Amino acid sequence: MENEINMQIPDPVIFNKDSNNKKQRPFIVDKTEYPFRSNWFEKEGTSMHYIDEGEGISIVLTHGNPDWSFLNRNIIKELSGEARIIAYDLPGFGFSDTPENYGFTPQEHVEWISALLFEHLKLDKFIIVVQDWGGPTGLAVATNNPDKVLGIVISNTWAWKAEGKMKDFSMYMRTPEMQAKIIDENFFATTLIQGSINVKSSSNKAVTDAYAMAFPTKESRKGTAVFPAQITLAADWLEELEGKLSTLQEKPVEFIFGLKDEAVASQEIQDKWHSIFPDAAVQLLPDAGHFTQEDSPESFVLSLRRILKNI
Repeated sequence: MENEINMQIPDPVIFNKDSNNKKQRPFIVDKTEYPFRSNWFEKEGTSMHYIDEGEGISIVLTHGNPDWSFLNRNIIKELSGEARIIAYDLPGFGFSDTPENYGFTPQEHVEWISALLFEHLKLDKFIIVVQDWGGPTGLAVATNNPDKVLGIVISNTWAWKAEGKMKDFSMYMRTPEMQAKIIDENFFATTLIQGSINVKSSSNKAVTDAYAMAFPTKESRKGTAVFPAQITLAADWLEELEGKLSTLQEKPVEFIFGLKDEAVASQEIQDKWHSIFPDAAVQLLPDAGHFTQEDSPESFVLSLRRILKNI
């Protein structure tokens, strides 16, 4: 029996951009925090949720674990008057459905992101913003379609075989004890995220509920358990991705590093990114942790405005 506190109540207010679409959001989110109308991409009986706000040059905002497009809400609010902002929820995350027999591997996520952007939205050119698992998945899409990429913002992520603290973190999260904790206690979307974001956000119930409510049952948390394990399990795929990053070397790149995150913003990881994109502009954020979009959305707005200005 699931804990009552985690029960999802579908939002009784239909809040879709297409007024003919009567699909309900699976849970209620504070509409002052997240005021955007929903869009749905239907594929093989599964609905993938995304936000599509504004017009002009397309900016694709990715997300990783255990979050969803909600993480990007303040960037969307700030920039939707200046560009077209697309922010999706990966299958099994946020408002998106989970496909049948879905393994939650990065390779499967890449297939869905690609289908959304190219088959459904038919994007020709776009800027992409990547952080956490949005890095490997978003950069896989970008390296497969380098001619479509206008610029990249890279924050607290990696795109190669994990070593050091990241590898240690993955091996620890792969232990039966931690896998059980993630599944049984919603550990990633409650304890971990609340301990990693700024105090203003972590003390705002509307914000913490938006992250926790996305994973109401043990079954729904599978994706949040697979991602940390895949940091090491997907080593071959990540190595292959690293080999393709050179296809993006001529693009405008901006780095944003939240320095409180010692795992994915260490000096070693910063140096590695600089070796791949030596001309990239850099913002170092001493007060930001891993979830930089939550802690410092203004840094992304600054980087994106710079790229937009130079296109």
